[in-house]
Amino acid sequence: MAKAKQLPVRAQVDLADTWDLTTLYASDEAWEEAFDKIEKLLKKFAKFKGTLAESPQALAKCLDFDADVDRQFDRLGNYAYLKTTEDQGNSQYQRMVGRYQNLATRAAEASSFIRPEVLAIPAKTMTEFLASKRLASHKLSLERLLRYKPHTLGDREEQLLAMQGEMAGVASRTFRQLLDVDLKFESIDNEKGKSVEVTNANFTKLLRSEDRRVRKDAFHAYYRSFEGHQHTLAATLQGSIQKDVYQARVRNYSSALDQALFGDDVPRAVYENLISTVRSHLPTVHRYYELRRKILKLRDLHHYDCYCPLLTKVRTRYNWNSAVDVILAALAPLGDEYLSVLEKGLRGRWCDRYPNQGKQSGAFSYGTYDGDPYILMNFHNDQLNDVFTLAHEAGHSMHSYLSSKHQPYLYHSYTIFVAEVASTFNERLLNSHLQTQAKDGKLQALLISNEIDDIRATLVRQTMFAEFENITHEMVEQGEPATVEALRKVYRDLLHDYFGERFEVDDQLSLECLRIPHFYRAFYVYKYATGLSAAIALSERVMNGGKQELKDYLGFLSGGCSKLPLELLRDAGVDMTEPQPIDAAMRRLATQVDALETLVAEGVFSS
Repeated sequence: MAKAKQLPVRAQVDLADTWDLTTLYASDEAWEEAFDKIEKLLKKFAKFKGTLAESPQALAKCLDFDADVDRQFDRLGNYAYLKTTEDQGNSQYQRMVGRYQNLATRAAEASSFIRPEVLAIPAKTMTEFLASKRLASHKLSLERLLRYKPHTLGDREEQLLAMQGEMAGVASRTFRQLLDVDLKFESIDNEKGKSVEVTNANFTKLLRSEDRRVRKDAFHAYYRSFEGHQHTLAATLQGSIQKDVYQARVRNYSSALDQALFGDDVPRAVYENLISTVRSHLPTVHRYYELRRKILKLRDLHHYDCYCPLLTKVRTRYNWNSAVDVILAALAPLGDEYLSVLEKGLRGRWCDRYPNQGKQSGAFSYGTYDGDPYILMNFHNDQLNDVFTLAHEAGHSMHSYLSSKHQPYLYHSYTIFVAEVASTFNERLLNSHLQTQAKDGKLQALLISNEIDDIRATLVRQTMFAEFENITHEMVEQGEPATVEALRKVYRDLLHDYFGERFEVDDQLSLECLRIPHFYRAFYVYKYATGLSAAIALSERVMNGGKQELKDYLGFLSGGCSKLPLELLRDAGVDMTEPQPIDAAMRRLATQVDALETLVAEGVFSS
């Protein structure tokens, strides 16, 4: 039997293909020194306790100190986390993350008096404080904090909640360790008959295989591993949901969803309108699946048939540098300064580029105020999707870069609600650029189908995820246990609704709900969907506009959290409190499905 292909161990990876974390710390030893320094700082919180109502100066001193400690913690935690993603099995960095989390819990405990003390200041006194020049830099954050008064407990209760920090993350950490380290997968024969282990890193690539047998084998092999651990995975997910419900109840929110929306001041209607609007357009989605089935000449369509290219003879291959070239060309509407900074980062060492053994799967951008906006990739030269992923993460990183450049530390960190706008905006520009450059019908068809799949994956799929999160949290809130059977049933029902009657839903596909990392950060995924909708609107505005439209968008990227997210988007040119952006994005999907049907009629897929 042929030997299965092995990924390189971390030590074998070319240094030029890895990120350079020295903008955070020069070495692990430097991190240790910083850890000791911050640990000693925690004792100084005690001197501020009981003084915050004395004067604007006293309050400002405490808030300045707290911000400085938070800034140091941000750097400390980011370094430890990024190191552990390089090799999830590296016990040294696992221990480093554990020590950081313990220290962060102690810091939260030491500073837990701040919120209740601030909120206990009488309204009249606080109004006078906010007028003081000494508190000018903290005014916005204080005004936002005051919104939390109905949801903030007493000093002792806040301290007890802070002490639960490490415990609250157990379910998520257990899931990641099982997913990335302990879960063992089977090997299958690839298109050439060579044995290849199915892993988190290559699963999607295998699903894009032109050989249906490979896709099917990969799908079933992958999910057999999850089937063998489904009760454990269901228990960890249930634990995470119970944590969310508990925290919402303790803090006097009517539901976990309301707590999740409160921070960004997002009306519940935004979440509900997203689901109802997407559901109203599901016939278009079902029409696409039926079209895909016909193009692939299949009797029935399964989930493992949804990622392979519709045109098998169109070859696209990008190495790292050529991927950067095409991304820079596509993002030309964003101006020379944006491009110059981005090129330096992508050709330099912002990025950890390729897979290695134990490396965290997927991709992410991790921006910090005092370091480069790092990007983790698992890049494959023969996957056009990876070029789009790189453009996506580059959008996040440039958002981080510009916000850190133009905002003070307190207001540099943009919220998750707006984060996905910058990333999907870049994907939209890349798709538009490639479609414009397409020389023949086959390539045009490939790019159109890719855009359809992008909207399907980012808007439709994430909305289905958002609905799953809402249903399962409401279930637990009503006293129903989230058992493996209950979770799979909820998910199976959603699969039937979103994929349609003609779609063949394999029973194993209901296990998908047990492998989604974002479910451990509840009510996050809907922001992918709203983000894409906003990005479609803003990209059209920038590409069809002039200097003012570009200025508005760059102002949004530079805004950090200096305004609430809906306000930032409104200033950039899109109002997400209305259903129109979601409706327009789904109508864009319908337009592209129409275009694909036309190309089918013209014989592009049969020639």
